Amino acid sequence: MQLLRKGFEPRRYQESIFAQASTHHTLVVLPTGLGKTMIAVMLALHRLSIYPRGKVLVLAPTKPLAQQHERTFREFVDLPDDAFSLFTGAVSPEKRWQRWRESSIVFSTPQGLENDVLSGKISFEDVVLAVFDEAHRATGDYAYVFLAKRYHAQARDPRVLALTASPGTDEKSITQVCANLGIEEIEVRSSDDPDVRPYVQETDVEWIEVDLPPELKAVRDTLQKCLAVRVAALKESGAIAPEVTVGKRVLLALQGEMQGRIAAGEREAETMRAVSLAAEALKIAHAIELADTQGVYALKKYVAAVQEQADKGLSKAVRNIVQDPLWKDARVRMDSLQDGNVEHPKLRELRKCVLALSHAQRDAKVIIFTQYRDQGVRIAAALEEINVSAKMFVGQMKRGGTGMSQKEQKRILDEFREGAFTCLVATSVAEEGLDIPKVDMVLFYEPVPSAIRTVQRRGRTGRGERGRVVVLMARGTSDVGSKWSAHHKEKRMYRAIKEVKRTFRLAPQQTAQEAGGQRTLLQQYFAQKKERDEAAVSSVKLVGDYREKASPVMKELVDAGVALELKQLAVGDYQLSERVVVEYKRVPDFVDSMLDGRLLSQLKSLRQYVRPVIIVEGMEDMYALRRVHPNAIRGMLATIAVSYGIPILQTRNAKETAGLLLSIARREQVGGQEFQYHSSKPLSDDEVQEFIVAAFPGIGSQLAKPLLQEFGSVKGVVNASEEELRKVALIGEKKAKRIREIAEREYGKSKEK
Repeated sequence: MQLLRKGFEPRRYQESIFAQASTHHTLVVLPTGLGKTMIAVMLALHRLSIYPRGKVLVLAPTKPLAQQHERTFREFVDLPDDAFSLFTGAVSPEKRWQRWRESSIVFSTPQGLENDVLSGKISFEDVVLAVFDEAHRATGDYAYVFLAKRYHAQARDPRVLALTASPGTDEKSITQVCANLGIEEIEVRSSDDPDVRPYVQETDVEWIEVDLPPELKAVRDTLQKCLAVRVAALKESGAIAPEVTVGKRVLLALQGEMQGRIAAGEREAETMRAVSLAAEALKIAHAIELADTQGVYALKKYVAAVQEQADKGLSKAVRNIVQDPLWKDARVRMDSLQDGNVEHPKLRELRKCVLALSHAQRDAKVIIFTQYRDQGVRIAAALEEINVSAKMFVGQMKRGGTGMSQKEQKRILDEFREGAFTCLVATSVAEEGLDIPKVDMVLFYEPVPSAIRTVQRRGRTGRGERGRVVVLMARGTSDVGSKWSAHHKEKRMYRAIKEVKRTFRLAPQQTAQEAGGQRTLLQQYFAQKKERDEAAVSSVKLVGDYREKASPVMKELVDAGVALELKQLAVGDYQLSERVVVEYKRVPDFVDSMLDGRLLSQLKSLRQYVRPVIIVEGMEDMYALRRVHPNAIRGMLATIAVSYGIPILQTRNAKETAGLLLSIARREQVGGQEFQYHSSKPLSDDEVQEFIVAAFPGIGSQLAKPLLQEFGSVKGVVNASEEELRKVALIGEKKAKRIREIAEREYGKSKEK
C-alpha cells in the first residue's frame, strides 16, 4: 500500500478485517467511530496495486456522506486530484461519463449512478472494488440491490466491501442483505471484543423520565376515548378478535388485509367499514403519540393538517374524525394549553441538560435527535429562547418549510464542525455515518423502537473521548415500549449476526462436471438454448423514457440483457420499433388518468404510431380503487379499444411487464433491424411539426404547441434567440439555452466527445 499517506497506523482489528476482505466479498459490522472508512481506504489501495488500470467505486446513501468519504480518501490516498470524482445530480451525464473514464476512485449516491447504469453509459467492467456504505439499506427496491447485481454481472475482477454498524435485527434480514450484495464472509466486532476494546471510548447513557402535566394528560385521555370507540366497533364487527390488544401494528396489519380484499374485488359493506375505521384509528393513535411523546406544538400542527384534509374532502376517514365530539373536545382542550403556554416537560429537561453542558464547557457540541420535523422546529426555537445557538438539519423533502437542499446540508454540517453553533437539531437524516468529530452529548428527544437507528444515533458521540447520551422518556407512554423494544432488538441483532456468520454461505456455484463437457444431451440442449436466447436478447434495442428510470421494469429489462437507451420520449414510455410505442401504467395510475383527463390526451398522441399499446400492471381491481360507477370505467375501456383501436394488455408485476415488452420488441426487430426512436406515423402536418419540436430536450408534447403558436413554424422555433424563447410560458433559461445548443451544435461533435 505504497499509496497510503503517512500519518495513519492501522489498528489490529482493522488489519484483521482487511486481510479477510482482500480475499472475499465481505460484510463489515463495526460500531460507529471505529474506522470502517479506513478499512475501505486500505482495501482500495490494495486492489489498485494489483489492478493499476482498475477503478474503485464508493457508494453512500446521501450526498453529504459521499462528500465525507471523498475528503477521507483525498486525505490518506496519495493520488493526483483528478483521480477522484464525486458524482452528483448537478453533473451532466456527458461529464459523468467522461469523469468515469478518467478517474480511479469514484464517489456517488446509488440513485445518482442508477440512471447511467440503466442506460448502459457506465459499465462496471473495470471496477475492482465496490464499497457499499450503510449496507443495511440493501433491501427491497433500494438502488444498492440493483447496482450490486449489475456489478457482479459486469465486473471482470469484482470485490465487494459492505460497511454498517447495524445490518438488521434478525437472521432473515441480515441474510437478505448479504444475498443482495453477494457477500461471502462476515466480519463483526463489538465494543466488547478484545482487539476493539482498547480503542473504544466509554459512553454514559442517562435516562431522564418525566410525567405528563395533568392538562396534557386530559387531552391524551380524550383522544384515547375517541380511539376506543373505533377499536370497539372493529371488534364488534369481527375484524379484530375481542382478546387482541390493539396497537398501531395491529391496525396497520388490518388495514393492509382489508385493502387487499378490496383490490381483489371484495366490496362488501363490512369490508369498506373496517378500512375506514382502521384509517380513523391510525390517525387518532398518531395524535395520541404526539401528545404523549412530543408536546402541544407538534400535536397542534398535526390536528390542523387533519382539519385541512377534511376541509378539502380528501377522505371520508378524516371527515368522520373532525366531526367526532370527542375529537372536538380534545381540540378545544389542546387550544387552551397552547394559550396557557403549557408545554411537554421534555422541553424543560432538554433546556436544563444543554444549559448545564454549555456552562461547564464553552465549546461543547450537542446533537439532538427527534422523530418529527415540526417538533425539531420547536426545539430549536426553545433553545434560542435561552440564548443557546441551534440549527435544524433535515432531509430534502419539503414539508412545513423545513426541507433543506444538499448545499444547505453541507453548509450546516461544516458550520457545526467549526463550532459556529452549539446544537444540531436533527431528524433521521443525521443518523447515518456523518463524521462530526467531538460531539460531547447526543440527546434523544424520544426513544426509537429500532435497534439500527438507536445504534446509529448513539454512535454520534464517544468517538475521540468519553461520550454522553441522554434519552428523554415520558412515563406511562409509548416511550417506554420503544425503549425496551430497541433494547431487546439490539441484543437479538448481535446474536443474529454471529449466527448468520456461522451459517451463511452463498448458493453453491455450478459444479465442475456441469461446467465441463460431460453434460447429458438434455443439459447440452438447454445450455445451448440459453446461449441462443441470451444472444437474441442482447440484440434487442428498447428506448425508454428517462423519467421512468426508477421503475422496476427498467431494472428487469437491463438484468435480462436488453440494450436499453434512455431518452425523453414525446409519446409513451417505451418505444419498441418504428411502429410500436407503449404507454405503461400501474392500475391505480391508469384509473386516475381516466378520471383526471390525462388518458384522453395520451390516447391521441399514441395514435401517431401505427401500433400503439397500453400495458396496465398490477393485481388491483380497477373497479374498486375509486368511487366511480363501473359503467364509467367500462365505457372508457371500450373507447380505448374500439374508438382508438389501441389494445390494453395487463400484467401482474414488473417481471411480466418486462417480459412482454421484450417479446413485442423481438417480434418487431426480426433480423436485428434497428429503428430510430423518433419515428412515427403522424396524422397531420401540424402533428408532424409538434412531434419535431417536442423532441427538443425538456420540451415534450405539452410545450411544443405554445412554441409553434408563438413562432409560427419549426423554422421559427429553431431560429429564435434565447431571449425570445424565454418569453414563452414554462420555457426557462435552461430550456432555452439547451434548444439553442442543439440547434447550433455541429452534427457528430457530441459523439467525438
